[in-house]
Amino acid sequence: MYAIIATGGKQYKVQEGDMITVEKLGVEPGSSYDFNQVLAVGGGEELLLGTPHVPGAVVTASVIGDGKEKKVIIYKFKAKKGFHKKKGHRQPFTKLKIAQITVDGAASSQA
Repeated sequence: MYAIIATGGKQYKVQEGDMITVEKLGVEPGSSYDFNQVLAVGGGEELLLGTPHVPGAVVTASVIGDGKEKKVIIYKFKAKKGFHKKKGHRQPFTKLKIAQITVDGAASSQA
């Protein structure tokens, strides 16, 4: 069974046991987090599409921890003017492990 969730302005296709990195959520490591914005749930021959969300669908994930991506360098330069500007940015993220996909109280769990 898989689900498509929306968080941080992005969409992710997840299955139970997947490790994903999403925009920073501000949740403590070791706790669980529920995604209520489930856009689609599929598995086998059945596919549930939401308009825009699937009612009663919840994806539960456990929070592994926070971190920062690799540094991205922003460099501005204007020819013949002596103008140089260098700036760096590291985007924060939260690492999650998908624990369970639930639709209308029916849970799908793999051991």
